Amino acid sequence: MTTASPRAKAANPLALRCRGLIEINADRKMPRIASGGVTILAERKVISFETIRVACKNCTISALCLPMGLTPEDVDRLDSIVKRTRPLHRGDYLFRSGERFRSLYVVKTGSVKTYAPNEEGGEQVLGFHLPGELVGLDAIDGEVHSCSAKVLETSAICELPFTRLEELASSIASLQHQLYRLLSKEIGQDTEMLLLLGKKSADERLATFLLSMSRRLHQRGLSPTDFYLSMSRHEIGNYLGLAVETVSRLFTRFQDEGLLRVDRKHVELLDLDALETIVSGIQGSDHRRRSS
Repeated sequence: MTTASPRAKAANPLALRCRGLIEINADRKMPRIASGGVTILAERKVISFETIRVACKNCTISALCLPMGLTPEDVDRLDSIVKRTRPLHRGDYLFRSGERFRSLYVVKTGSVKTYAPNEEGGEQVLGFHLPGELVGLDAIDGEVHSCSAKVLETSAICELPFTRLEELASSIASLQHQLYRLLSKEIGQDTEMLLLLGKKSADERLATFLLSMSRRLHQRGLSPTDFYLSMSRHEIGNYLGLAVETVSRLFTRFQDEGLLRVDRKHVELLDLDALETIVSGIQGSDHRRRSS
């Protein structure tokens, strides 16, 4: 039988309000890590200060971010409050649980993991954030971060001081609407995650995760079927409420069934329709029988 991680089952629904995004770069021809913790097989480029300083109006992910729907003049006003710093590296923090809330963060390139401490002293992974996604929305209410945000790979991050963003949104109706839209999206993601953990089988959870990554990458103009996962099997299992052994076994079974090809963290999805069928639950009982 497939087993679920007790630590993951104990996830606090309120803590699920922490989410975000990412994409990576580097020199020479190597797999490129893209939005949301995924590396695409492509030519990588070094994350330079020039890349980080790109204004909102010229950013390749502006259609997914706060500038969407704003006039050029309003985009310039938004750009004036954005803080862009040096590239961050794997293991760096945007913020830690318990810290005072000051800013929202947008992943420009690379990927970020959000997690909260659990009762056993470990961590509960809450989300993997890709380019264009906001991180830190969890702290708006209590003005204290309930989770931590850690960089999974070399990343560029835009910081938005919340006091200035709030003032700007009060005078730009389209920006205020975009903030409401992003908050609504967070609530929708929380609901989907609770349903995923509460009702779906192990194979349905992994198939849902892979298809979600595929769709998010496609939205960013990246390959929806050929990518590199920047997160570990342990982190994936923690996020999905599964033991790491179960995740590894499912990847092997999906490969044996011709659904995907996997080489460590490099994943190639070969049959999206079959994965969609698993997610729908049509083949769930058959997969559960074979996993027992």
